[in-house]
Amino acid sequence: MTTTTEQLSATTLLRFATAGSVDDGKSTLVGRLLHDSKSVLTDQLEAVALASTNRGQETPDLALLTDGLRAEREQGITIDVAYRYFATPRRRFILADTPGHVQYTRNMVTGASTAELAVVLVDARNGVVEQTRRHAAVAALLRVPHVVLAVNKMDLVDYAEPVFAAIAEEFTAYAASLGVPEITAIPISALAGDNVVEPSAHMDWYGGPTVLEHLETVPVSHDLTACHARFPVQYVIRPQTAEHPDYRGYAGQIAAGVFRVGESVSVLPSGRTTTIEGIDALGESVDIAWAPQSVTIRLADDIDVSRGDLIAPASDTPATTQDVEATVCHVADQPLTVGQRVLLKHTTRTVKAVVKDIPSRLTLDDLSQHPAPGKLVANDIGRVVVHASEELALDPYHLSRATGSFLLIDPADGTTLTAGMAGEAFTVQALGRARPC
Repeated sequence: MTTTTEQLSATTLLRFATAGSVDDGKSTLVGRLLHDSKSVLTDQLEAVALASTNRGQETPDLALLTDGLRAEREQGITIDVAYRYFATPRRRFILADTPGHVQYTRNMVTGASTAELAVVLVDARNGVVEQTRRHAAVAALLRVPHVVLAVNKMDLVDYAEPVFAAIAEEFTAYAASLGVPEITAIPISALAGDNVVEPSAHMDWYGGPTVLEHLETVPVSHDLTACHARFPVQYVIRPQTAEHPDYRGYAGQIAAGVFRVGESVSVLPSGRTTTIEGIDALGESVDIAWAPQSVTIRLADDIDVSRGDLIAPASDTPATTQDVEATVCHVADQPLTVGQRVLLKHTTRTVKAVVKDIPSRLTLDDLSQHPAPGKLVANDIGRVVVHASEELALDPYHLSRATGSFLLIDPADGTTLTAGMAGEAFTVQALGRARPC
């Protein structure tokens, strides 16, 4: 007889994020998903019921299942990214409930950076607003392959089909202009439960899937073993024991691809070439390892390798450069300016850098480029050119999320300033390509 654990291990995993403006109902939608899919423990429901009563509400506020911070519960808004894990018989889920307020848009970058699907909520009474367009742009920038438009609060517009159709048409046209490959529109009422888990009896004009049904059936493909092999070195291991006096291994997590004993590899940015002499995983020697395993790689030659170096197949290495051109989302309260000195963190490597140029900033209304803005402020999306003090081995972001992304950090206090995606400009042609590994 198949156990529950065996059933879950055999199901696929979907990472998804929710986004939308303040009070569009993101947390309520997530709470409804958890509640109606029976993924909430009894004591959690009791805690939510008590908190709702203390706030003077007659019925449990399901948004409290995700709004975990005290400040969020008091204000009734989501500030942090709330992660939840749940499962149905058909699929396992990791969801990120991201903030809606404009000043917390930066948190959506965190929540959507590993997502394979984004649920963008729109209040049926308000339609598509600037924050909706911003969230669609971030999803496109991060190359999230599937976007769901959830037109919420349909109960407040009498479940009118024309209202839904107009919003769906406007959003679909905008998202398509960004190059989003797949858009699915669903009319819902998160508060009443319409089309969240169960089909709505109030919208018989809608014949598509519910939100959960779509989440359970959307194609998921995140096979990192088919990607360009990349191994950022995190730690150099030299135990110097009597049993292994000459042991030297390079530990880390395989970012993508497959590595095999005997394979010819290059160490970047030095470019030195050698072969893999051995691979250790969980204390055992293995002949092959793949992403996302954490392993120790031993090389045949005694060459200089340190934290931050990148090991890649000799026949498939990324180019190294000190001048990084990228599209970025600025996430700090302090602006990013030309000439500013920063730290650039790429995989396990951190180097000094300077912002050479900010060629343009994206205007969300019409997706035009505002040339030479001089600076980027919080939540701006723009182009930057950064000169690093050392060579970096970056892949274009459209080929690899792990080795095509980086952070700019304030060297004074360690504040994260900007999240960057190396490679081509923010254009429809660039964003329309396949999702990265």
